Amino acid sequence: MDAIKFFHQEVTQKKDYPEFKAGDNVTVSYKILEGTKERIQAYRGEVIQRKGSGSTQTFTVRKISNGVGVERVFPLFSPSIDRIELNKRGKVRRARIYYIRDLKGKKARIKEKRVLTAEPAPTNA
Repeated sequence: MDAIKFFHQEVTQKKDYPEFKAGDNVTVSYKILEGTKERIQAYRGEVIQRKGSGSTQTFTVRKISNGVGVERVFPLFSPSIDRIELNKRGKVRRARIYYIRDLKGKKARIKEKRVLTAEPAPTNA
């Protein structure tokens, strides 16, 4: 039992990804093996959902490719994921935004969440 706990801690602490949730726009860089060669491919899109807990977490990313919606499910702690970049924070009210699948064009856009930064006010002295 201790070996399982150790493996679980090692897997979950190994990766340091940014905090993201449904509605956020992310770029997932993952490794692809082609024969003996290995390359990294980027997949950019909106996060539709996050599912699971611990080392079995997955997240689904949706993008539009040549006018067709493409969704891909990634295991969060997969060794084939090189890195995850957070591009935009989305403003949504649901944890799973499946309704995006039925929307097209401007209706399918997700509003960007404004993030307040602590910046000192300019002084006119």
